[in-house]
Amino acid sequence: MSQIKKATLTFLRQLAKNNDREWFATNKPKYEAAQENVADFADALLGRLRESDVLATENGKKSLYRIYRDVRFSKNKDPYKVNIAGSFERDGKLRRGGYYFHLVPSGIHDNFMNGTVIGGGFYGIERDDLKRVREEIAADATDLREIIGAPDFVRVFGELQGEKLKTAPQGYPKDHPNIDLLRYKNYYAFREFNDEEVLSANFLDLSHEALLTLRPFFDLFTDILTTDANGEVVV
Repeated sequence: MSQIKKATLTFLRQLAKNNDREWFATNKPKYEAAQENVADFADALLGRLRESDVLATENGKKSLYRIYRDVRFSKNKDPYKVNIAGSFERDGKLRRGGYYFHLVPSGIHDNFMNGTVIGGGFYGIERDDLKRVREEIAADATDLREIIGAPDFVRVFGELQGEKLKTAPQGYPKDHPNIDLLRYKNYYAFREFNDEEVLSANFLDLSHEALLTLRPFFDLFTDILTTDANGEVVV
């Protein structure tokens, strides 16, 4: 079944209030049902994306992240995430960017995102890749501005997102004409969904639309990250 069930969000709300191993063990069947529901949804979404992209992720189940938190270096010792999330990996060096989905009930703060989001981009971008992206943006940001300013991109995502430096990156003047884009440390876009939208019959369609809207953004970054400043292929 490719529709998110109310029971899935209910389980996550209950987990947020009872984030301990004893409660989780008692309610493990609910967790397994929620995971299966999201895996089925992810599998359907993956199938849709394969019509226009080549993906390395095998199926919806394998796209899901573990619900168990790594608390070794965290002040928050809650053992479980209160979201069910996953990603789809694009296949090959000539397909950059990653798709991401993150389900969490509205109003539940899970230390990463509030509410359900669908999108993706370049998070935790490697140092050399970030250097190359900035090099290209500094030279000419016309293509990127056209993509993130396109009516569909604005309608679906609003604007480009990502953590930013407080000032100009090293080697670039503060008054550079593209300083607003150069200050990004990662580049991505997410569409937010409320619970009513998540539980609706057209959530799969809306999610697919959001991910398709990322393709021009992915294609541009792929061109940048697979060529040098002279346009020569480096992969």
